[in-house]
Amino acid sequence: MSNREGSLDAPTRHPIDWRNPQFYDQDALDRELTRVFDICHGCRRCVSLCGSFPTLFDLIDEGKTGELDGVSKSDYAKVVDQCYLCDLCYMTKCPYVPPHPWNVDFPHLMLRAKAKKFRDGGARMRDKLLSGTDRLGKLATLPVVVKVVNAVNRMPAARRMMQATLGVAAEAALPPYAEQPLRDHLPPSVAWPVRDGARTPGKVAIFATCYVNYNEPGIGQDLVKLLSHNEIPYRFTDHEMCCGMPKLELGDLESVQRLKDANLPPLVALARAGYAILTPVPSCTLMWKAELPLLFPEDADVRLVADAMFDPFEYFVLRDKDGLLRREFPRPLGKVSYHIPCHARVQNVGQKTREALSLVPGTEINTVERCAGHDGTWGVKVEHFAESMRIGKPVFARMGDGDPDYVSSDCPIAGRRIMQGMEEAGIAGHARKAHPLTLLRMAYGLE
Repeated sequence: MSNREGSLDAPTRHPIDWRNPQFYDQDALDRELTRVFDICHGCRRCVSLCGSFPTLFDLIDEGKTGELDGVSKSDYAKVVDQCYLCDLCYMTKCPYVPPHPWNVDFPHLMLRAKAKKFRDGGARMRDKLLSGTDRLGKLATLPVVVKVVNAVNRMPAARRMMQATLGVAAEAALPPYAEQPLRDHLPPSVAWPVRDGARTPGKVAIFATCYVNYNEPGIGQDLVKLLSHNEIPYRFTDHEMCCGMPKLELGDLESVQRLKDANLPPLVALARAGYAILTPVPSCTLMWKAELPLLFPEDADVRLVADAMFDPFEYFVLRDKDGLLRREFPRPLGKVSYHIPCHARVQNVGQKTREALSLVPGTEINTVERCAGHDGTWGVKVEHFAESMRIGKPVFARMGDGDPDYVSSDCPIAGRRIMQGMEEAGIAGHARKAHPLTLLRMAYGLE
């Protein structure tokens, strides 16, 4: 039984025992890294997913023995640094995930190694700065400051200086900061009657996310317009901070807990009041649906919020199945190249964005289901930027197929990276970048 090849069972995940001192014990960590790396070496099925696996296999193949015992444990960190916790190896490739007896959860093992590195003081100031999204957003969107920040981000000389001092790649396209955060200027909802469906609550609370609040508030504005058009009453959470995903990717689990503790009370109140909680960035939805319940398995309130959390298109498609979504779309979208982000794929809800956009007559969708290589802050770091663009290259090419009118991804930073890659490859054509929520708003004929 213990040596059976692969598994037909549905993947399951164990809670992350991150508050156990053994979690940070170097010898115990090295033993587990060795065990899992040796299984990966014998399989090699995930070689095409990210840089972690080619790095591991090159270390083995170029070592003295051609086996894992020829690799120095000090080089294990090179494998860990290439992992950006996309979870695709776990969800789509690895045949040895639990409940298989070999119990391989590669991403969460990488998280453990990152947490050990962070606890040992291995995180750079650059990494702490980039993962502090609330602080950056609040500072960068101050009047006057926002104009300076956006101007600097467009200046090649300033970007070269930023690369030299902070390690942020000069070539990476960075998102602008908004002059007005989303929460500062949206009108309250009309008091539509609450129409609960069999699958969906009839009222919505919006967890705006750092990115939408500070960088692209138009995404949130479009979400509100879609809710209003479908006569769904909405509100924002009373307050919110970062979901914690950037800190998770850094291995800063204590900060993840602090952010969870700050966000949880208003979200619990909304879940108990029967709201569907929508987050317009897949990573934030995933954080609440999957990662926080595994980090805090004893916290019933976390589970309650997870059960109330929806991706916006998951909600709209279920709303349609309940017979409560308007289907009159006066404006066709033409050709749409749509990219499914990794953190949307691993939510296990299916291709809900594609399903929703497919309701629009006169719309042809080219769906691309592969990592675009940006992955949070990982892809803007100077040491990873070139690798990030290499990982994204097949996506850039496939997104250009058919001369699309629009390039779209639920993950706005992936959408920006894809557009950059297409433009640099000379295959962007006349395509414009538009978030799927924007496309659905346009299809409804809303301004």
